[in-house]
Amino acid sequence: MTGSAGQLGHELMREAPKAGAAVRGLGRGDLDIADAAAVAAAVTEAVGAGCDVVVNAAAYTAVDKAESETARAYAVNRDGPGHLAAACRRVGLPLIHISTDYVFDGTGTGAYDEAAPVAPLGVYGASKEAGERAVREGTPEHVILRTSWVYAAHGHNFVKTMLRLAGERDKLRVVDDQRGIPTAAVDIARAILSIAAKTLAARRTGGPVAWGTYHYAAEGPTTWCRFARTIIERAASRTGRQPAVDAIATADFPTPARRPANSVLDCGRVVRTFAPPRRPWQDGLDEVLNELLGAKGRA
Repeated sequence: MTGSAGQLGHELMREAPKAGAAVRGLGRGDLDIADAAAVAAAVTEAVGAGCDVVVNAAAYTAVDKAESETARAYAVNRDGPGHLAAACRRVGLPLIHISTDYVFDGTGTGAYDEAAPVAPLGVYGASKEAGERAVREGTPEHVILRTSWVYAAHGHNFVKTMLRLAGERDKLRVVDDQRGIPTAAVDIARAILSIAAKTLAARRTGGPVAWGTYHYAAEGPTTWCRFARTIIERAASRTGRQPAVDAIATADFPTPARRPANSVLDCGRVVRTFAPPRRPWQDGLDEVLNELLGAKGRA
């Protein structure tokens, strides 16, 4: 697995043993996926170590910073997945690649399914969409898993930012006209493990394998503002802080990168095909808050 030091990679490393799976994790310091030769060597070594599948959890995820660091965003989000796909094809390993809801422009009114046209608004989304194409072109044995609004107890994310700001301010202002589905990284990790197990079982027995692109997120859309209010409300008994959260429009909070107004994902296809575990986003939030706050009452 690449990206083992990130939010999702960290959870995969923790969840794999619980699922009876062994995982070998490579962080940014171990492997630069933008380096084709290094990727080829790492994947070849993985085969020798008995690995059955490669999971790419490495990504450039700084949405606003990507607008000024375009070359780096494309190197990691497009070239890296392409190198991995090509290397996996050469040695006969399947690839599970993680993508994003930001491949859509957000002008649709309903949930986006996998057949919806992509039209990313910024460099981050565009580089991730290019990475999807690189994977499809590089190997037929792939699962591309788009997900959304990822957070965890580990790393930098919206949940931890809201907890920090709630401890510093008496009022917060959060955008209320962008809709999506908050998804705990631990839920994505569990879904990946489930998908990998079922895919590998079908592959070993010679049965049909449902390669392709899928959407996976928690259950229930919301807005950033409502997400923030829920974070603060559910943490208040342990933090002793519950500042007001005012709803604002995207126009009131300009950022370098444009974000989709609606990036709600339709997860019907992955449920029908793989039936991975899924739960309401509030349940995932509670699990993360319990880990962050614990008995000490602070993040």
